[in-house]
Amino acid sequence: MPDSLNKPKTVAILGAGPVGLAAAAHALGRGLEPIVLEAGPDAAHAVRQWGHVRMFSPWEYNIDKAAERLLKATGWNAPAPGDYPTGRDLVERYLEPLATRTPLKDRIRTSSRVIAVGRAGFDKMKSNGRAFEPFTVRYRNGKTEQLEADAVIDATGTWFSPNPAGADGLAALGEEPNHPQIAYGMPDVLGRERLRYAGKSVAVLGAGHSAIGTLMELSKLKAESPATEIVWLLRGTAPEKAFGGGTNDTLAARGALGAAFAELVGSGQIRVEAGFKVSFIGSDGARLRVATGQAPCCRSVAVDQLIVATGFRPQLDFLREVRISLDPAVECPPALAPLIDPNVHSCGTVRPHGARELAQPEPGFYFAGMKSYGRAPTFLMLTGYEQVRSIVAEIAGDHDAASKVELVLPETGVCSAPAATTAAAASGCCGPAKPAVDAKKGCCG
Repeated sequence: MPDSLNKPKTVAILGAGPVGLAAAAHALGRGLEPIVLEAGPDAAHAVRQWGHVRMFSPWEYNIDKAAERLLKATGWNAPAPGDYPTGRDLVERYLEPLATRTPLKDRIRTSSRVIAVGRAGFDKMKSNGRAFEPFTVRYRNGKTEQLEADAVIDATGTWFSPNPAGADGLAALGEEPNHPQIAYGMPDVLGRERLRYAGKSVAVLGAGHSAIGTLMELSKLKAESPATEIVWLLRGTAPEKAFGGGTNDTLAARGALGAAFAELVGSGQIRVEAGFKVSFIGSDGARLRVATGQAPCCRSVAVDQLIVATGFRPQLDFLREVRISLDPAVECPPALAPLIDPNVHSCGTVRPHGARELAQPEPGFYFAGMKSYGRAPTFLMLTGYEQVRSIVAEIAGDHDAASKVELVLPETGVCSAPAATTAAAASGCCGPAKPAVDAKKGCCG
């Protein structure tokens, strides 16, 4: 028998975040050879960007079992399961030790940005014999290099692909890349970026957890720097939808966040601009003019800083030569879309899923982690761990293990909670907000 047939399968894992490292841990446990390519200078580069954010899920939901086995062999002490980590805690107490103190340390290549994936010797059009050839994974690490792999797990996430401000999914006119007065995601407004926001007029666009968390951090900043002005821009007309399920949410920290935010909005500390669909960003002297259109009469706000927290989307350009199939709306694997589409599903109904749902037309290629959810926002880390457990089992040829469900997720109750019947709504603070529109700017509503 040729030696090549005795070699363990090589699995290229794109991304050294929580799910990518978990995939590598499972691969080692299955006798496979993982190679992890991380674009950042260190493992968990994306998590480090939101290190100031406290997670909704406690430690018991944030540690992968295969990763835990590797860590325990080094004498690692697990955090208290009921404590809630920040992103920084997640890195320092879990991901950094996993990446540097276990056998994974020899399988991770940092500062290695993947720029293309294909099949060795096959362009996308060629089919006959395609599935029997290895993948070619090309990456840039000072110079352009490439490797071959029997399977590929794309766990690159979506953090560095934020959605733009434009209500139509396009960048608003004037929303230029690297604009000095526009930030995306969840900037550290109480920490390293405090001086950027303290005493300024700040608009936050979005209605998800990133927007809510940022608005609440800005309210703390306002308490310390009273000149800070906060404007909440949301595209919908029902602010109460952002308040979540409250006590119905099994993730207690998330439910508490929604309840606290409802109280904050009701206090009047935040100016609410509902039904505000951004299409234009221009200048108003030294300030930004964020508007629903270009005409002077269009509805607009003038602020010093804009934080765009409108979600994220997968980066797919480097997969041009891979045969993939995605839901046309959510941009996730088609079998997964009905489970996670925020237009139709209840968060509590997202069942565990794995290799079968995540498989692509390109044999041996899988999406995992946040990227597998496409544009959907409601991802739990524990879901990603179950995904890669199943995927790696499938790659290793253990089809029975791949098809089993080894995870019970918490019932969140968030997406399905009828907002109009919450106690907060009855008190008046959550009722449909009337847009604060200047009469002279009201013609474009």
